[in-house]
Amino acid sequence: MASRTQYIAEAGGLFATCPAPSTLVEMLEDRAARQGDRLAYLFLEEGHKEAARITYAELDRRAQAIAGRLQTLRLEGQRALLIHKAGLDFVADFFGCLYAGVIPIPFPAANPAQPDRALPKLRAIVADAAPRIVLTVPRLVEQLQPVSASLADMRDVSWLTACEPSLEPASRWRPPELHREMLAYLQYTSGSTSRPKGVMVTHSNVISSLLDMNETWPFTEESVMVSWLPHYHDLGLVYGILLPLFNAIPAYLMAPVAFVQRPIRWLQAISKYKATHSAAPNFAYDLCNRRVTAEQLANLELRSWRVTVDGAEPVRKETMDRFVETFEPCGFHPRTFCPAYGLAEATLKVCTSLPDEVPGYLAVRSEDLKMDRIIPATPDSKGVQTIVSCGRPVLNTEIVIVRPDSLRECGDNQVGEIWIGGPLVAGGYWNRAIETQNTFKAFTTSGRGPFLRTGDLGFIGNGEVFVTGRLKELIIIAGRNHYPQDIELTVESSHEAVKPGGCAAFSVDVDGEERLAIAVEIDRRYKGADRDDSQPLSLHADSIVGAIRRAVSYCHEIDVHHVLLLKNGGVPKTSSGKTQRRACRDSFLEGRLVRWDGA
Repeated sequence: MASRTQYIAEAGGLFATCPAPSTLVEMLEDRAARQGDRLAYLFLEEGHKEAARITYAELDRRAQAIAGRLQTLRLEGQRALLIHKAGLDFVADFFGCLYAGVIPIPFPAANPAQPDRALPKLRAIVADAAPRIVLTVPRLVEQLQPVSASLADMRDVSWLTACEPSLEPASRWRPPELHREMLAYLQYTSGSTSRPKGVMVTHSNVISSLLDMNETWPFTEESVMVSWLPHYHDLGLVYGILLPLFNAIPAYLMAPVAFVQRPIRWLQAISKYKATHSAAPNFAYDLCNRRVTAEQLANLELRSWRVTVDGAEPVRKETMDRFVETFEPCGFHPRTFCPAYGLAEATLKVCTSLPDEVPGYLAVRSEDLKMDRIIPATPDSKGVQTIVSCGRPVLNTEIVIVRPDSLRECGDNQVGEIWIGGPLVAGGYWNRAIETQNTFKAFTTSGRGPFLRTGDLGFIGNGEVFVTGRLKELIIIAGRNHYPQDIELTVESSHEAVKPGGCAAFSVDVDGEERLAIAVEIDRRYKGADRDDSQPLSLHADSIVGAIRRAVSYCHEIDVHHVLLLKNGGVPKTSSGKTQRRACRDSFLEGRLVRWDGA
């Protein structure tokens, strides 16, 4: 395992420690010099076809060629918008920008079936970051032109594709003057509104984050990465793409849609390539639990999987337990599960449980949690819920729990806002001085700081971090705190037609009082019983709404004011699959949610 100031590098077939690189450019240059002919990335088309591969030396040459062209355009220090589908073109363009001293901004390619869906976020990022150039591939230019034409801020932006005849050769490239504290890229948060914020991630932030992950998720010369995570999301970029490069291990990549359509593809890739490391949000493990068949299980071999990162909020013990029960016969080991906590503002990971250890859990009474008290439940306690430990921080990362109203530090087993300090914390938000000051420069009443205010609620018990919810999404009714994810879990269990992971609980103002509203996606297998196209799985909407109201009233002692039944995919999600409750609330108030009509 790498130390705090060293990292593992293979030279001449032997593993030896070398000084950690100062920048991401230095990291790739070192890989190209030492392991040039080794496989860096292989992209799996549709999740299983070996479509494209690239070695470290080839990636280095492509990055130099792209950088040479950018340097002829005199774009050093400028921003570049990278619009790509999943694949190796993004990786080459990302490093091409870094090699030119240009600041890349990852952004997903629009869905051809819904070209306008990403337009609000694209408009917000263009207005905020003012990119000078768009890097993409030829097949996307025609698709993107109508979108860009509608954005006044993009009409003077240049476009560059990797296959342009005028692309400068690598020999024209000149290494930029870079240092650790320079801005590497902008990671725009998914955002619960149309105004996403650009997190300013430095080379130092990324290298510190990679060293941090090596401390907790050890790699060897036999390690292999498999990732379907979005390249434009912090988990997909830092964990799925940069971490394997840092450790000189091969990475097998696939598109998120390939996983969502057929979750077995992820597990089959792990089985086929004997992957040791892979990560996913909690919903992905739920999806595997529900969608993988007994026939598919018979052909899986997951014995190689050594580090299984569950990195979403909240991490559910029930999900991990069921995954173990389902896939242990295939060689999956429960001790590989590593619940983790992180966010883009801290580059990626903040803390995690360790592999080869049983993740920690704490059962508490829901009533105590609503009052921000953590008291372990007894065998005869009622209304018990289990909270998963996200482990401890490493590498000089400091976590304190603070009362968000008084800014006083909490004691152990007291719920408050999670504040973070250390080298992982990014420099702030691009072009947002006030929000940077408020979020990244917080001090406690005792003068400790500066800290990053995460907006997440949690507590520390026995030195371990437990995340309980989001500060801004907390629902307060009649003076009692209610965590939306707890209500959503109840709703998911209330009726078989409710799609797992397809709920959003939020509050709305009704005559000056905060009331509960719930948006629910209906599983695509179900049809309305009042329609002519009767199906075996037909039902009345009233039966679903009634079941939801009864379950929430019984479990949480709250009356549900609104229940909205939505079509499949109707609940807004972030790129990593997290529920956007504020966006859902805004859409509800504006009448923009697509209702389920029984179809």
